[in-house]
Amino acid sequence: MDIIKPLVGNTPLIKVSRKIYAKLETYNPSGSVKDRMIAYVVRRAQLYGYINDKTILCDATSGNTGIALAMMAANLGLPCVIFMPANMSEERRQMMKVYGAKIIDAPDDDFVGAIAMRDQYLKANPNAWSPRQFSNPHNVECHERTTAPEIHKQVIDIERDWSAFIHGAGTGGTMEGVRKYLERQNMKTKLCLVRPAEMPHGIQGIGDGKDFLVSPENMDRIIEVSTEDAILRAKRFIKETGLLIGISSGANILASERYVENNLVTGAVITMLCDRGERYMSIYGK
Repeated sequence: MDIIKPLVGNTPLIKVSRKIYAKLETYNPSGSVKDRMIAYVVRRAQLYGYINDKTILCDATSGNTGIALAMMAANLGLPCVIFMPANMSEERRQMMKVYGAKIIDAPDDDFVGAIAMRDQYLKANPNAWSPRQFSNPHNVECHERTTAPEIHKQVIDIERDWSAFIHGAGTGGTMEGVRKYLERQNMKTKLCLVRPAEMPHGIQGIGDGKDFLVSPENMDRIIEVSTEDAILRAKRFIKETGLLIGISSGANILASERYVENNLVTGAVITMLCDRGERYMSIYGK
């Protein structure tokens, strides 16, 4: 029984400040924006017969895609294998394990290495299937067809113009999907890519070593945020609102505030609150 499908997407657009609004992606069933892409590509793979009752689901991830894939595997009654850098948060790992996933560690911060391990696993296991999140064009298609028009409708509903979209990129699927939608609609919305200010960094979920599906040259602006500032902004938002958000959400909020401070904004600046904060408790507690 597919109890997941009706729960994915259609997340609220909440007001952060007078000019900043955010998609509350914590409303997705496993608590992150990655539920959108995983649900979309898994259902497509089922439709085309790539997934059956003997399939092993697998992918390389920094965490949220792994959690979403493990959730879908549990829902379908299938095994799941996750490849991820060993220094990702313990809470993320625990969530995947509760869903029944097996985790295979790559070296710290080595997302390219995790992808290579996944590719080796796919070659060695004919029953394995992967969403290949870092290279799959259907990752982009998902956000172009679902996330972006969802935001556009919500901006119209609050009777504002969509001035800017500000978001970090792990795979780049969300940002590129929104960019393609805006281009197709001939909209003048500015696109701002949020990046960690240092390497290595601790903003899990963005800046995973490469740009992957998004091209920085297609962005109107790059806004850098440090790990420390992202954590502090996320923790302050939690205390001020009672909404438990993750570190990349703190980075997105702070980048949006900096954009509003330094630019003439007449409409709404939209960002994403990417995931719930329970997967970062050991970091927030330091």
